Amino acid sequence: MKKMLVPCIYMQNGKAVTGFGKTSALTDMPLDELAESYSVSGADALLVLDFSNTDEEHEEAIACLASMCRQSQVPVIAAGNIKRAEDVKKLLYAGARQVILNGSRKDNMQLLPEVSRRFGKEKLAVSIASVEEYMLFSEDIEAFASRILVLSDIEDSLPKLTSLPILFHAKESSAAEVLAFLAKPGIEGVTGSYVSSPDISLLKLKEAALGKDIPMAVFSSSLSFDELKTDEKGLIPCVVQDYSNDEVLMMAYMNRESFEKTLLTGKMHYYSRSRKCLWLKGESSGHYQYVKAMSADCDRDTLLAKVSQVGAACHTGNRSCFFTPLFDSGEIEKNPMRVFESVYNVILDRKANPREGSYTNYLFDKGIDKILKKVGEENTEIIIAAKNPDPQELRYEISDYLYHLMVLMAEKGVNWTDITDDLSRR
Repeated sequence: MKKMLVPCIYMQNGKAVTGFGKTSALTDMPLDELAESYSVSGADALLVLDFSNTDEEHEEAIACLASMCRQSQVPVIAAGNIKRAEDVKKLLYAGARQVILNGSRKDNMQLLPEVSRRFGKEKLAVSIASVEEYMLFSEDIEAFASRILVLSDIEDSLPKLTSLPILFHAKESSAAEVLAFLAKPGIEGVTGSYVSSPDISLLKLKEAALGKDIPMAVFSSSLSFDELKTDEKGLIPCVVQDYSNDEVLMMAYMNRESFEKTLLTGKMHYYSRSRKCLWLKGESSGHYQYVKAMSADCDRDTLLAKVSQVGAACHTGNRSCFFTPLFDSGEIEKNPMRVFESVYNVILDRKANPREGSYTNYLFDKGIDKILKKVGEENTEIIIAAKNPDPQELRYEISDYLYHLMVLMAEKGVNWTDITDDLSRR
């Protein structure tokens, strides 16, 4: 079991506070920036606990959670103010990878089987404050949850009763105590005040754990650096690609140190041939590259890294370094995602810069009711076309529907990245 460091954000009135029932702010940093900063510092996941007092505050908290999920480069686990299945759905739709039900609340535990069957066991966890609490609901917890958040000092006794991974919420602790907790069998990760402090270097804590042979959640390569073919200076070129749309972003060189730092931190490190030193991409600009996958070519003399790019990859401010066209065959783009984005961008341009006689502008001028009417009509046309033996008509109607759907998306401020982000989490 690879072990995790999981900072915890106690959220109240749109701010991060220092703990349950506390009003003092953990930091002045906005919540979405705090989530991003934990990603930079080496967090493996992020636990967000909503301490809202009213339904209105809870709705605001869900909006804050959605913003944090968009900014965080690590999975977000959410809990708090869950009273019905709809609350679980809202947290998952906001972007949470997993939702925690409160094991001390009977209504939450009665809800567990229903939401587990509806959303999947892997999306549900349960918080437990005592062994007795676990024993009371152990059958359902084992059947319908995939993780246990432990809120009290039962980290030694509970692993003897369950095979589920345990996330331990340590109260006041130190680096040495966190390392001791991580070394315990059954403990998947540690959260709580110490690992949540903005002043703590999670990366150094992770390196200390690895030094004690505690298996941490870092990348491991199927090939060692020695098995790669480098030049006479020990360098290997690395092509960098956006993992979400396959756009080629840049090319740089890696040496042994940058390769190993990339595996350890999950952020792309390179070797600068001009400065003759290691460099972390984004260290000065904030435009980090979070590595999602890496592979070697057939000769093992070139690497391909797929990354989540923050901001621009190029020092010029362009998204990609490859922005200077030399020639073009004129072939029509057929990459599905790029076609969707291209059509969507044309629709956005029509909205911002109306053209006389444009059907798209006609729809925008008529407003949301007209757009919805057309989406409904095109949806019906798909159903009718699907009953016919010729698939060509169906293809045409689906294309028509997708166009009108994109007009609706543009009208409501939803883009394809929003959609693909949501789909990838389901």
